[in-house]
Amino acid sequence: MAKSSPVKKAWRSLTWLGVIIVGLIALNAFGVFTQNGSWTPKLALDLEGGTQIILAPRVESGASVTSEQLTEAVGIIRQRVNSSGVSEAEVNTQGGRNIVVSIPGTPDDATLERIKSSAKLEFRAVLVAGQPSGQTVGADGTATPVPQAPVDPSLSTTPAVAPTNASDLNYVTPALQAEYDAFDCSKINTTNVAPADQPLITCETDGSVKYILGPVEVDGSTIANATNGQVTTQNGATTGEWAVNIVFNNDGTAKFADVTTRLFDLTGVQNQFAIVLDGRVISAPATQGAILDGKPQITGSFDQDSSKALADQLKFGALPISFTVQSQDTISATLGSTQLVNGLIAGLIGLILVVLYSLAQYRLLGLITVASLGVAAVITYLLITILSWREGYRLSLAGVAGLIVAIGITADSFIVYFERVRDELRDGRGLESSVEAGWKRAFRTIVASDVVNFLAAAVLFVLAVGNVRGFALTLGLTTIVDLLVVSVFTHPMLQLVAQTKFFNEGHKLSGLDPRALGAVYRGRARFAPSASVSASKVSSSSKEAAKRQTIAERKASDLVSTSTERSTNEKDS
Repeated sequence: MAKSSPVKKAWRSLTWLGVIIVGLIALNAFGVFTQNGSWTPKLALDLEGGTQIILAPRVESGASVTSEQLTEAVGIIRQRVNSSGVSEAEVNTQGGRNIVVSIPGTPDDATLERIKSSAKLEFRAVLVAGQPSGQTVGADGTATPVPQAPVDPSLSTTPAVAPTNASDLNYVTPALQAEYDAFDCSKINTTNVAPADQPLITCETDGSVKYILGPVEVDGSTIANATNGQVTTQNGATTGEWAVNIVFNNDGTAKFADVTTRLFDLTGVQNQFAIVLDGRVISAPATQGAILDGKPQITGSFDQDSSKALADQLKFGALPISFTVQSQDTISATLGSTQLVNGLIAGLIGLILVVLYSLAQYRLLGLITVASLGVAAVITYLLITILSWREGYRLSLAGVAGLIVAIGITADSFIVYFERVRDELRDGRGLESSVEAGWKRAFRTIVASDVVNFLAAAVLFVLAVGNVRGFALTLGLTTIVDLLVVSVFTHPMLQLVAQTKFFNEGHKLSGLDPRALGAVYRGRARFAPSASVSASKVSSSSKEAAKRQTIAERKASDLVSTSTERSTNEKDS
């Protein structure tokens, strides 16, 4: 029973390894068939090419853009791009004025919208709301714009009575009313909106409602967090409607409480507050009560993707300045497939060298190293592929370098283990006990080494940007895989081969021959410690015996001399 226990443990570990691999394959298959995934990893900008967008700042004539504004904008845009699952994107400044965004592959519309949108969020009170004008709908359902007469310049633009709050209808001057009547929702210009302290004429995002809104009362910069989720009832059941949940900071909470307290006492459209994003109304809910906790919820014509896009934009903040898209071009790979092939060839050469060294050093035992590297490669490939469709990870040349470095790290773990086993054989242990004792000693060393490698990769991933993060990710990932493989494959395989006659009897080609390792045959499959150790012990014993003999001889000589002296003295007397 004692001999079968390691075998049972080995088969149990190998079974779990099979379950893990099958689970990863199943998860990847799920992504391929339901999530537009792929059986191959996505490639980064340096290997595949992609799309380059140049954003130019939109400022008033004579104004300039500061370096602080550009730096802040770069950080916000990078966060927006990463939140959409696009990895290995590059966001940099150009000429101290423009921002260049380079995205691998062909980005979807939602990602492009995240980049282009300034996400300027404002909360304004509704003054006037009505049906859109400026177009007619034909029998076929096609909307046709109607020419609008210019607004009479003689109309007053100054309120007759100074407004007392943002809901005061005195803001609606004759000129503003005429402009509202002539406003065409199909021609809304979101790049030229009214100042924060002035009323705004705008429309719903779908053009269904036209508004006159009061001045800005709460700014989007006071938002501390924003998430998306489905609306739930008081009983906890979901309604199927998607919403954006906002959390204000202390300043925003106080301001929003004042606004909703005032609006709750008003009637008609003045009971509503409009949530304005980049000059368009995304929602204009009625005020059901004063919101004092600073946690409003935006509802409207959202789905899961659009609600997440809006939540990400609001969470990462508004850009400090507005931008226009100067150009959008497709760019070729900066390194391309040739460099990828060269990198893979370098990795293959390194793998071949490791295999040759393992076979030369460990004979057929080196085949376990080869098999272990194969298992590690399969698991790593599946994990990277899953990360590609699940998290938007893209494999760059730096990531390939991390995988190549991992070959040496993984092989090092096997070498540490094998050498520990051979040390036990040199000390006279049998193969089975050497495998178990060697594993206990080697595992601590392997864990310590892998922990150091993983910490280095984690720190590099957190502090670095761009392609360096790809290197850190693959390095950290393969370090975890190494620990998994050596635990549930390499050690169990060595436990199994230790039961075979070929390895247990120490065949010359097994790589575990006690005689070749220096152990001395001691009888019936047992070996004494190595010859050098035995010779040292024999030599030491011989010297000690000779030393004792010399001392004994000296003592005997002294006794004879003493006896002779006594006899001589007696005769003289």
